[in-house]
Amino acid sequence: MGSNFHHHPNGWVGKTPWWKDAVFYQVYPASFKDSNGDGWGDIPGLISKIDYLHQLGVDVVWLSPMFESPQKDMGYDISDYQAVYARYGSLEDVDQLVEVCHSRGMKLILDLVVNHTSDQHPWFKESRSSKTNPKRDWYLWKPPRYDSAGNRMPPTNWRGYFAGSTWTWDEQTQEYYLNLYGPFQPDLNWENAECRAAIYDNAMRFWLDRGIDGFRIDTVNKYSKRTDFPDAPITCPDALHQPAPEMWCNGPRIHEFIHEMQTQVLGPYNAVSVGELSNTPLPSQVFPYVSAAARELDMVFEFTMIRLGQGNMFHGKYIYDPFSLSSLKQHVATWQTFIEGTDGWHTVFCENHDNGRAVSRFGDDSTPELWEASAKTIALWQATLTGTLFLYQGQEIGMRNMPASWGIEEYKDVESLGFYNEVVESGDRKRVEATLHGLRILARDHSRLPFQWDDSPNSGFTEEGVDPWMRVHDQYRELNASEQLKNPDSVLGFYGKMLKLRKEYRDIFVHGTFKLLAPEDESLFMYVKESSVQVGLGSEGDRRKALVVMNFTNRAQKCPNVGNALGCRKGGEKLLVSTLRCEQVSPENDAELRPWEGRVYLNFDL
Repeated sequence: MGSNFHHHPNGWVGKTPWWKDAVFYQVYPASFKDSNGDGWGDIPGLISKIDYLHQLGVDVVWLSPMFESPQKDMGYDISDYQAVYARYGSLEDVDQLVEVCHSRGMKLILDLVVNHTSDQHPWFKESRSSKTNPKRDWYLWKPPRYDSAGNRMPPTNWRGYFAGSTWTWDEQTQEYYLNLYGPFQPDLNWENAECRAAIYDNAMRFWLDRGIDGFRIDTVNKYSKRTDFPDAPITCPDALHQPAPEMWCNGPRIHEFIHEMQTQVLGPYNAVSVGELSNTPLPSQVFPYVSAAARELDMVFEFTMIRLGQGNMFHGKYIYDPFSLSSLKQHVATWQTFIEGTDGWHTVFCENHDNGRAVSRFGDDSTPELWEASAKTIALWQATLTGTLFLYQGQEIGMRNMPASWGIEEYKDVESLGFYNEVVESGDRKRVEATLHGLRILARDHSRLPFQWDDSPNSGFTEEGVDPWMRVHDQYRELNASEQLKNPDSVLGFYGKMLKLRKEYRDIFVHGTFKLLAPEDESLFMYVKESSVQVGLGSEGDRRKALVVMNFTNRAQKCPNVGNALGCRKGGEKLLVSTLRCEQVSPENDAELRPWEGRVYLNFDL
């Protein structure tokens, strides 16, 4: 891994891999910025906004899939790993993007989608052409089963992520192929060494040779399936197909496959890797992926916190399940502490392209005042957690979920519509209403609305008069980047401030240890961060500490005794930052936290 020396304002010089301190920013290209007026975001549009990201404090751009694709799952169905989907631009545009990032000291990572391809990929076309084709074994094919009445049935009873069976019948060769997602996304067979070698060459080295700096790796723990293909236990008695993630998540050869990818491709190129690790809720399961000694992945996204509110992943995912602040805190504490004292590393995030907006899920967007206050507190929360910070486009301006008044016709996502149509077909009206309610909070569509750049028609995402691929949020005139850039006290201004503080105090915020306070409190979210660096002499020495205290309610709350929490003498603490403007927090009124106010205190008596 590439390493740099970082000079700390307090004299600390620490040698760490560059990506630990970096701020990553995910760009969903269809929705970021349209440069040519076709209603679809593109790479030249992203290039035109690189300085906006640079000024915010972004170190690494993560560009979601922009490869050649039939776009049945927004580019997660790739038909050519070495071509760019025409509406996004060209290979030359990617080369230019690499150049504009690198010239500003920034880096670029791409999405690596290699659990499956599109059914339009030449590899799959060959594989399905005949049972004797050399690429037949590059995908997972199985003969049918038959019930007692002679009806043809899939090889197993597994349910896929987008509803229905994980198996699709192929008329030509009279066998089923496996697809964990849509029928248009056949799974690659990682058991086949030739197939793996082709993946490393086609999907990875090709782009690394063009100068990209690494990958966010899609569905990274699903490459190794149970090759005996047993039926899943019946956990949903009324359903034809059963949830079966244990058949394909963290499978028997998964660590072997990822170690091979690291030693053959990622390592030699010094490429950073962050894996999407779903259905892996235990730290003991996650650690082997991120231990430096294991040489697999630099870091992973673990999803138990961001999945709060979702129902069963396979049945009723969008039946909203309300959660308490104490459960949110417990998830954060688990994943903040699991790497302490180890050679592992972790990520910090609360938004991505697969979830509703953080301010609408974890904050309060019911009024303009509470929206702004809670968006800033979310910024303070994320920027003070240990690990590598990932932001998602629009998070930095507090973009919200689509309005509740919008109907199902505004939802475009294959998963949203799959779950909705399934309950409609069931005829259960109560369940239809409950699913619609859940979609309004949780759907992947919310994060895919066009970025709100300014108050011009179509929010500056595309030209006036153009029909964008997704409807622009009704509130873009009040909520947009241009308006916030003029105001240092805006949500955007506060994100910029917090990203600077995060780097200035990286020993505490990026690398420090985490201790949750008052775990059962349903109003205040509080924790102490302790520096990874010793200050002073002696075998013990001292370590600087920060107290993060946040009011996660719409009512004023009493501020705790800061000195006690930090373990410092009276007057030895200092307010480092508040989500309120500084003049609003003074010694006279700091005993009370305003609705959705967050603060960070440091102990300065060392």
